[in-house]
Amino acid sequence: MYEKWKTGFLTISVTFFTVSLVLHPQAALQASIRGLNIWWEVVFPSLLPFFIIAELLIGLGIVKFIGVLLEPLMRPLFRVPGIGGFVWAMGMASGFPAGAKLSARLRQENQLTQIEAERLVSFTNSSNPLFIFGAVAIGFFDNPKLGLILAAAHYVSNFTVGLLMRFYQDRHTQTKTKKHSTSIPLRHAFSVLHKTRLQEKRPIGKLIGDAITSSIQTLLMIGGFIILFSVFNKMLTVFHITTFLALIMKQILIVFQLSPYFSFPILSGLFEMTLGSQMISQTEHTSILQQAMMTSFVLAFSGLSIQAQVASILAETDIRFKPYFIARIIQSILAPIYTYIFWGPLYERLHSFSPTQYDIPVFLSQQSTLLTKGWALLVTYGPIFTLFCLYLYVMLLFMRFINSKKPRSS
Repeated sequence: MYEKWKTGFLTISVTFFTVSLVLHPQAALQASIRGLNIWWEVVFPSLLPFFIIAELLIGLGIVKFIGVLLEPLMRPLFRVPGIGGFVWAMGMASGFPAGAKLSARLRQENQLTQIEAERLVSFTNSSNPLFIFGAVAIGFFDNPKLGLILAAAHYVSNFTVGLLMRFYQDRHTQTKTKKHSTSIPLRHAFSVLHKTRLQEKRPIGKLIGDAITSSIQTLLMIGGFIILFSVFNKMLTVFHITTFLALIMKQILIVFQLSPYFSFPILSGLFEMTLGSQMISQTEHTSILQQAMMTSFVLAFSGLSIQAQVASILAETDIRFKPYFIARIIQSILAPIYTYIFWGPLYERLHSFSPTQYDIPVFLSQQSTLLTKGWALLVTYGPIFTLFCLYLYVMLLFMRFINSKKPRSS
């Protein structure tokens, strides 16, 4: 019965989406352009270097080297191998959905068990600092101090989710305890690094080419999801479905004593967090504290667009999506609570230190200036970088095609 309902729902959804595109091509085009701009200005140039570097680090065995060193930290805290520390750091530095990409990659190489990979995915996907400070705090709110609150609430709630997910265990699966080496950690780590490098038979040129190809293929898929959900969100607005859902959201907000004006921004954020964060910053008749709490909620939930990207990446492995989705719900509850807790010591105290309302401490001023310049450079030169990398990707595919057609000497 469930499968029949699922089939009916998917059929109706795809049919509605197709009809809406035919009836409103102009609105669909505008939404597509917006999604494309987000992808080639920000997402592609910010994620590609991290993806390529991660692939090279995995191929050369450096990730295993880091894993051995971090094993005493990651295993007691999160019940994942030490290589989870590398995934966690890369996920925070590069943003969504790098954690899922790296976790799936390590699972494919059997460096993680299924349960360990599901634990790892649940807390290694997060927004990067450049987006939180540069785009949200400075770009949307024009308030650098707010970035500190949002970042603290986001990463602390993510850390808390990791601690909670350590208790996650499939009742049908028994985790086997692994015997750890009693040798000196650094010497053992270097031994593992050397063995892994010797097992890698690809020359360095082939390794780099494969890393570029794999990374760009993943980013092309991510771009498709961003554009698809941008158009889908627009179609819901055009057909006034968002208005109906907003009425339900208003009642929920009133129950939690929050402003009903957040109904439309939160609904948009449930689909795409960038648009939702921007709309929250423009919401009138609300306090800055409530805006910060709602933004933390949207960043923690991460939007169905990013969740669909994660689901697509995990589908290539046996990692289940359900634990990740539950983790996002938990974090979306914790993040606004942490925002409220941190508001006094991190925001109002900094505010009281400032001589005027618009002055901020020197360390935040320098940090915000660097992040503003970084965000501006990313938006300005991101499309050029994206086009260059796509050209390089096409050339690599063409070279592989030519080499595959060459007759092999016997």
